[in-house]
Amino acid sequence: METQRGTVTGKRTQARLFTMARTPETTRSARLPIVACLLPLVWFIAASRRVSAMDDEPSIAPVPKTIQAETTSPLDGERQPLLYWAPPEAANQDTPLFVFLHSWSSDYLQDNEKWLRACVEHRWIWLHPNFRGVNQTPKACGSKYARQDILDAIDFISSKFKVDRTRIYLAGVSGGGHMSLLMAGHHPDRFSAVSAWVGPTDLAEWYRFHCKDGQAQKYAQMIAKSLGGKPGDSIEIDTDYRDRSPVFQLQRAGELPVSIWAGVEDGHSGSVPVSHSLRAFNSIALGHGAKSTPVSDVEIEQLVGQKKLDQPQPQSEIPGLSRDVLLHRRSKDSEVIIFDGGHESIPEAAFFWLSAKQRKTQGQQN
Repeated sequence: METQRGTVTGKRTQARLFTMARTPETTRSARLPIVACLLPLVWFIAASRRVSAMDDEPSIAPVPKTIQAETTSPLDGERQPLLYWAPPEAANQDTPLFVFLHSWSSDYLQDNEKWLRACVEHRWIWLHPNFRGVNQTPKACGSKYARQDILDAIDFISSKFKVDRTRIYLAGVSGGGHMSLLMAGHHPDRFSAVSAWVGPTDLAEWYRFHCKDGQAQKYAQMIAKSLGGKPGDSIEIDTDYRDRSPVFQLQRAGELPVSIWAGVEDGHSGSVPVSHSLRAFNSIALGHGAKSTPVSDVEIEQLVGQKKLDQPQPQSEIPGLSRDVLLHRRSKDSEVIIFDGGHESIPEAAFFWLSAKQRKTQGQQN
């Protein structure tokens, strides 16, 4: 028995040794031609799948090129550039005009493709004015010259195309949100509706927010350059701060529909605390009278400090927003929306809201 087991075991051992002996060299060399033949097939299948996946993805058409033009200010004779685009039908058919304002540290050349794309999809006229560019000079930052530049740009487009005077819309983000609300307060009769996102609305307060350990940081420095000094330097400077701060002008917005949007994280991870949006809405509500319900000081403190309300409100469905809403307050046709987000904008929500608004405007006629 032992001899038989030893014989069988010996044969198996020899077989294993033979297999081990041929595997590293003989088997590998035998497999190489097969692998080489299969590689092109594998590559072809993988490439075919990639092409198929790309075919399944919706193609995104490039945005059209904008056209540059300029206006001349009646206040100081300076020329101001602008960019525009219009669908062909705007030459002879009433077409909405969408005026989009660049942000604080930019100018009319700022890349706002996602807003331009939404405008093109709606077949509205696109207008992107300069209004004195970056907010760091006296004639920028909401001055009367900058405000006039926007009106001049609208008049220029109105002279070239058949603008629907009941659908002249204004929007902006951050510094553009500041300027949009400022125009709503100073010139409410020129717009059908305004959508402003995450904009500073009290320049003196925003200056103080951007001072750390007594030192003016970037935005505070830019404000001081634009206004000629810091808050409290003189009565004239303080008056100018108020003139360029939407929170002190929006009581005059009247019946103009204004939507104010801000992410609750702004001021923590972003540069503009949500209190600016909330107090701007309260200014509009104050102008509407006793029937309006402003945002309380307690609600403002909770949203700014703890980024939530102690008594959460029922969720509002805001078309195009796709975010949780922490506060949604209305006063006539104006509203403020504080959503779960930061210093950002969502064009889809703005266009949904603006599309539903029509109101006759004043100004240069076609």
